[in-house]
Amino acid sequence: MMEYKGYIGRVEFDDGADIFHGEVVNTRDVITFQGDSVTEIKKAFRESVDDYLAFCAARGEQPDKPFSGQFVTRIPPELHRQIYLAASLSGKSLNAWVADQLSAAVARIEIAGARKTKSAAKRRSGPAEKHA
Repeated sequence: MMEYKGYIGRVEFDDGADIFHGEVVNTRDVITFQGDSVTEIKKAFRESVDDYLAFCAARGEQPDKPFSGQFVTRIPPELHRQIYLAASLSGKSLNAWVADQLSAAVARIEIAGARKTKSAAKRRSGPAEKHA
């Protein structure tokens, strides 16, 4: 992933076309980019974000900001009550408790992903050679 001016780009490699292509993932608007090398894809990402911002400015529109830090979610009333109780018992506000829980969930996913990546790398490299 890459970051530029608050926008985050995800890149994939198309083996058939022998090209990198990417997309900005933290906006509702569609912003894409491509390149033949790491240097080119990084440059194309920055240029695409700049082009998007210039396009919005030329039209007098506000660009879609990456994220505000607020979201609304609908949950069953009983779960809402249980979450409020858990937050109260931990001495935290509902917002602080939910933010902590979400951060912990993301950390677990990142750790699991890192383990999978490490495990896949070990499988590709095969068993370690033994020297006598």
